[in-house]
Amino acid sequence: MSQRFLELVDIMDTLRAQCPWDKKQTIHSLRSNTIEELYELVDSIVEEDWDGIKEELGDIMLHVLFYAKIGKEQGKFTLDEVMEGIAKKLIHRHPHIYGDVKVENDDDVKRNWEQLKLQEGKGNKTILSGVPNSLPSMVKALRIQEKVKHVGFEWENKEQVWDKVEEEIGELKAEIAANDQEKMEQEFGDVLFSMINYARFLNIDPETALEKTNKKFKHRFELMETYANEHSLDLAKMSLMDKEALWQSMK
Repeated sequence: MSQRFLELVDIMDTLRAQCPWDKKQTIHSLRSNTIEELYELVDSIVEEDWDGIKEELGDIMLHVLFYAKIGKEQGKFTLDEVMEGIAKKLIHRHPHIYGDVKVENDDDVKRNWEQLKLQEGKGNKTILSGVPNSLPSMVKALRIQEKVKHVGFEWENKEQVWDKVEEEIGELKAEIAANDQEKMEQEFGDVLFSMINYARFLNIDPETALEKTNKKFKHRFELMETYANEHSLDLAKMSLMDKEALWQSMK
């Protein structure tokens, strides 16, 4: 174990013992902060901000140590047990490295991983039980699709997936025509689920793709606002046609 890591463990012990804020934290009070730190890491990854990634990884590591410290205080587990557990899991789920299992590609590795994960559940796990309920819906949809793929519940090619997308769009249009709000919502969800599946077949991360579009839209709209302010234009009062022309000019 590196000296820096041991130093960080000692700092965590000191803060937990002496700092009023650190002493009062629980696994529940830390939860929202942990989520925030994770999203800050994700932002840095999307931006390919390596200095930011380095900093945010440190923050995530601190939270890991925080939970481990609380776990030890509660008599639930120690940091050594956490590390021992993940080490054993990695070895067990990589039989192509630590055993005699043969694999051809990364899909074989993922398939073995999911099968071994089910075996570890001692019969009380299902294929989708490992998908956290609190995942953002788009990420959850992608994880669901990836997991069922490993038991063969999968389209053969992207053309079939696109046919499904078009089928779902047709069903959505039918419910829009019928003006059935509840069924429109259901069909809209089906369209999104199918589009996420299609993105997967194109090797596109839908979450990343959407975030890049969000950033692009935000940047262009802010350019519109800046232009309007510099030319004494009231963006809110401009016609839709003028706004569209301004939008196109910002591209």
